[in-house]
Amino acid sequence: MNASDVIAELPITDWTGAISPEQAATAVTALEDGRVVVLPALPFALTAAETPFLDAGGLDNTRKNISFDPKTGRCNGSGYQGAELEHLSAMLQRYGRSAETLVHHLFPGYVPALERARTSFRPAEISGRKTTPRHDDRRLHVDAFPTRPTHGRRILRVFTNVAPGDIKRQWRVGEPFEPFARAFLPRLRPLLPGQAWAMATLGLTKGRRSAYDHLMLGLHDTGKLDTGYQDNAPQAHVAFAPGTTWMCFTDQVLHAAMSGRCAFEQTFHLPVSAMADPAKAPIKVLERLAGRKLA
Repeated sequence: MNASDVIAELPITDWTGAISPEQAATAVTALEDGRVVVLPALPFALTAAETPFLDAGGLDNTRKNISFDPKTGRCNGSGYQGAELEHLSAMLQRYGRSAETLVHHLFPGYVPALERARTSFRPAEISGRKTTPRHDDRRLHVDAFPTRPTHGRRILRVFTNVAPGDIKRQWRVGEPFEPFARAFLPRLRPLLPGQAWAMATLGLTKGRRSAYDHLMLGLHDTGKLDTGYQDNAPQAHVAFAPGTTWMCFTDQVLHAAMSGRCAFEQTFHLPVSAMADPAKAPIKVLERLAGRKLA
């Protein structure tokens, strides 16, 4: 695989600028096909007061990223307090609003149903991080939430590299979702009777986990733990230079973040019914392969 097989570039230079109908059509087709939409000339400029936050020393000792919840206004994961924490929160809020404006322009059909979720900032270097294989984002995976069932809702994420100098964000992007799911689905154990109820009752999940969420977590874990797949699966290496913004459905695109630091990430959730082509959603693919409804 080559990088050109998995990305679609658009010459957009303004977070709030006009986007042509042709660009919007290209973006939605590429996104729903499972490609990464790359905007190589769309930087997110930091103010002089914000550049100190590029130092990974601002992280607390238990987190790999700093997160901002737009619903509560709370910022977690840093060691900052007082005025510094307020400035940090304002920076993440500004990025989240910029990403939301961009997505609204690029995907107007999504707007009525789109939900903005958490904003993250990852100042620490990825390579060399010590973690378990299941939690290692340097292994190809699709995103799934262990504690927050989606019941098939899409996970759309917007990223921007704001690293100083020429520090690129290095990714691996894998094969399309369906062949990956077809290969791993027979290896997954079904959701046990009463398991979803028990997990929700005990507070282990926020709401009941659907059969779809169970399978997606299984795909996430089984794919990460298969060393042979990680080494030999079809994949392309993609480098995102500082000043680049990119986005994809991370529940569909097999991806691995290999190196780099100082990246923003904005998550959105989207009902399958709001897609231009709902048949391309992972839940629809898995339902075809499993021969049954999953949520």
